[in-house]
Amino acid sequence: MSKGNESAISPKRSEDFPEWYQQVIRGAEMAENSEVRGCMVIRPWGYALWERMQGALDAMFKATGHRNAYFPLFIPLSHLQKEADHVEGFAKECAVVTHHRLETKDGKLVPAGELNEPLVVRPTSETIIGSTYAKWVKSYRDLPILLNQWANVVRWEMRPRLFLRTAEFLWQEGHTAHETEAEAVEETVKMLGVYETFAREWLAIPVIRGEKSESERFPGAVSTLCIEAMVQDRKAIQAGTSHFLGQNFAKASGIKYLSRNNTEELAWTTSWGVSTRLIGTLLMAHGDDDGAVMPPRIAATQVVIIPITPKEETKAAVLAKAAEIASALRASTAWGEPLRVEIDDRDIGGGNKTWEWIKKGVPVRIEIGPRDLESDSAAVARRDKGPKEKEFLPSGSLTARIPEILSEIQQSLLDRALTFRREHTRKIDSKEEFYAFFTPANPDKPEIHAGFAYTHWNGSPEVEERIKEDLKVTIRCIPETDDEFTAEPGICPFTGEASARRVIFGKSY
Repeated sequence: MSKGNESAISPKRSEDFPEWYQQVIRGAEMAENSEVRGCMVIRPWGYALWERMQGALDAMFKATGHRNAYFPLFIPLSHLQKEADHVEGFAKECAVVTHHRLETKDGKLVPAGELNEPLVVRPTSETIIGSTYAKWVKSYRDLPILLNQWANVVRWEMRPRLFLRTAEFLWQEGHTAHETEAEAVEETVKMLGVYETFAREWLAIPVIRGEKSESERFPGAVSTLCIEAMVQDRKAIQAGTSHFLGQNFAKASGIKYLSRNNTEELAWTTSWGVSTRLIGTLLMAHGDDDGAVMPPRIAATQVVIIPITPKEETKAAVLAKAAEIASALRASTAWGEPLRVEIDDRDIGGGNKTWEWIKKGVPVRIEIGPRDLESDSAAVARRDKGPKEKEFLPSGSLTARIPEILSEIQQSLLDRALTFRREHTRKIDSKEEFYAFFTPANPDKPEIHAGFAYTHWNGSPEVEERIKEDLKVTIRCIPETDDEFTAEPGICPFTGEASARRVIFGKSY
């Protein structure tokens, strides 16, 4: 608990960022490791955040003409064998079901009933959805197909970290099929724009949009577009991807249609997705040494009212006032939705309550006590400011002022994250400076990285691989545009050859 210069979370970000991150999740009661290695239990506070993300994104998908569907968790091995490039990308992460029942042998349960064909637990759904689309599509009149599914996937992760890398995680995956290449490309770009808007306007996370290099593309894709975020240890997190699959998966799955010219053609397909990794991104982007910090627009609870009831004779009056304020606030709106307000009337100390909500990152705390009844006011604290900073406001002004405060917090978090990214981004034009930039100044704290380097690159995969081996640095994206760093041609500092534009290098999760 914060006292003086101490903080509620130990260690601090500057002391041990990976452990700080784990303690933020624990302090906010968002998730925990399960008994199954690499898997997590998402607790109610964490799942409520995911539900908010689901709701916002789902509405955005439907506004762009997409509908939800659901496809099997199990994928026949033969489906994956049809797409060699795709399988190669996921083969080492696949969980495979080989038996369908258990029998008792020598007092122990053992697998029995071997399957005729092994089933892969869904690592992604291009192949199973492609085979289904092949049944649905006969004519150009059956196109486009614009579907999304909310699901779980399994990728056998050897170095798990809550929300960022787990063997099982939750996500959405959009899968579309189109009559023309131009329509599919347009879809790919459009859905990346949806993700960018969501990250910026809902999560208050500034992201850079661009294209992945060939080595970083989604397996089997013609091109992969992405949004990249910088978090507070200056690493990059891929916060969303949209893939133009060309006709590769249509060919493997047999998605063919009779064209307007009465010829048989292959469809053009896309896929795009985000996952519970966004929760980890949000925590790392906005959290501080007192815990999580929730952007108000996405927060499951935007305002918590904490009644202070030191004496039994004033308790009923304080609780009644808290209920009155809560009712009035719930009738107010922010971003077109009623305010999400909670009253914490648990019979525990007010200080403990306050610190619980600070750790959970609730944007606004309102404290009501006997003295506040006398002055008809309330103490208002913002999560984007120090834990001891409070503003005393007349009770009658709260319904107008709280929505304004929430909007201010949302903007302040975005501005703060954007400023942080700018401070840790640099144009670099020499190999020596590049290597120095990504070499930790303090070998005892190698987890604190330099940030983003905008550097020219000649397009050579060999150069890319050498940098990855030397520094564990990858090309995060080839940015579309950026106000701060121009796209002028130059010289690749690693080869001395011509370069069309700068790309973004960084270390990543």
